Amino acid sequence: MFDIVALGELLIDFTESGLSPSGMRLFEQNAGGAPCNMLAAATRLGMSTAFIGKVGEDSHGRFLKKTIRDAGICTDGLLLDEKVFTTLAFVSLDEKGEREFSFARKPGADTRLKSEELNPEIVNNCRIFHFGSLSLTDDPARSATFAALRGARASKALVSYDPNYRKGLWKSPELAQKWIQAPLETVDIIKVSEEELEIVTGFSGLRDACAYLHGKNIQCVVITLGKEGAYVSLRGKGAALVEGAPDGELVDKTGAGDAFWGAFLSEYIKIGKTLDELLLEDAVHCARTANVVATLSISKRGGIPAMPYRREVQAALLQFNKEI
Repeated sequence: MFDIVALGELLIDFTESGLSPSGMRLFEQNAGGAPCNMLAAATRLGMSTAFIGKVGEDSHGRFLKKTIRDAGICTDGLLLDEKVFTTLAFVSLDEKGEREFSFARKPGADTRLKSEELNPEIVNNCRIFHFGSLSLTDDPARSATFAALRGARASKALVSYDPNYRKGLWKSPELAQKWIQAPLETVDIIKVSEEELEIVTGFSGLRDACAYLHGKNIQCVVITLGKEGAYVSLRGKGAALVEGAPDGELVDKTGAGDAFWGAFLSEYIKIGKTLDELLLEDAVHCARTANVVATLSISKRGGIPAMPYRREVQAALLQFNKEI
């Protein structure tokens, strides 16, 4: 039984890294993709994790498999396909650490995962099943995602969703909203960034967005607010604004939301309650820890490599708790 299983994209983030002697931009190869970033954060916090997805049978795909295996993530559900190339994302950073993405994904291996290729021993044996919206952009991965969702729900796993909107991967905002909203009624717990609220819910206000999502029977809604922290809402139990962690060194925001969610889910598992039993104060605790983990993650470059270890988190939490 795994604590967390995630399905979705595993790709290379080529992150801008200075200039060559001739003045040309250099890009650093980093393992990335939101689901595995999240799993890496959770694994470093003591969770048992597994990934389901597809990469190419190429140098990038082999590098990715080794990277997540070395990070402690089970790779039994990861397929290497010689017919397609590993998905690549080129990430440019501005002076504030904000990112601009350009994808090589026409098609990328992550979109080629088929329903019949899912490993039921992984899908059906987890406490939390997590997925994102990038696996919903194209078939056959879209159908595979819904098939995995049905299997996870049948096995009584908690379903977690991160609708990670990337405009360049959709033909139109309307199509994106259609498919991003399609699985909402199968979801138990969701993380949404403030910038993505409108595409996910049709509302930009925190309370209206939470009301919409609770109306889809989602019990726990968490909205990330960047350095301002997070807003947590439990259906029928109230909501709270959780302050952000003290500012640290800002190097690269890639994976900050994934670090947050890996920590939030890890703390939820450690509490040992069902969502029905979860109290608002429990959710606040999870978000406070997650804010610290996210802040630590942006002090390093890349996604998976930047996820902090438990000892780093514990030290930062001690300092944070002294300051609040």
